[in-house]
Amino acid sequence: MDFEIVTLVVSPVRRYDGRPADGPRPYDGRETADEVQVRAHKGLVGDRYFGTRHRFAAVTFLAAESIDRLEGELGPLPDGAAPFDPALARRNVVTRGLDVESLLHTTFTIDAGSGPIPFRALTRANPCAFMNGAFADGAHQAMRGHAGIRTEPLADGVLRVGRATLLDVVPLAPEELSQRRRSAVSSGPVAG
Repeated sequence: MDFEIVTLVVSPVRRYDGRPADGPRPYDGRETADEVQVRAHKGLVGDRYFGTRHRFAAVTFLAAESIDRLEGELGPLPDGAAPFDPALARRNVVTRGLDVESLLHTTFTIDAGSGPIPFRALTRANPCAFMNGAFADGAHQAMRGHAGIRTEPLADGVLRVGRATLLDVVPLAPEELSQRRRSAVSSGPVAG
């Protein structure tokens, strides 16, 4: 199945940390990329979670349609306001035309033109209170169940903005799911 990777977010710093009322931490570097290097069991090269204990949540995916839905639910936007930017959700891979939520509890493979990369999706990427400041009041609650998934890359490769193909979606076996989920939960929560 073909879809589009619309945004890749790779940030070396945790910007959504502390109190949401304080807003995101400033960062002068570039956080979006046209291409990213993926490393098996480590994540995206240059990202804040690369090689950390959060390997089961090393690469996050979000459907741009979730942000479109959020905008429609919380809109109308004030005159002259720009549409919601999916990159503000701080998910690594933002897609269009892919039902990201349906990939939860599966292994799936993506080919963005440089060869297939398998991922394992164990947990949801739950929204945090920072979403209210990033998008609009009520975004935190409205994004529940639609904020994407956390994955572990199972091979090295390259992801690029542009056309991509979803291959080989396989549900996780119940015993693998329960064992892996316990391991993922014990490694602690992940913030933006």
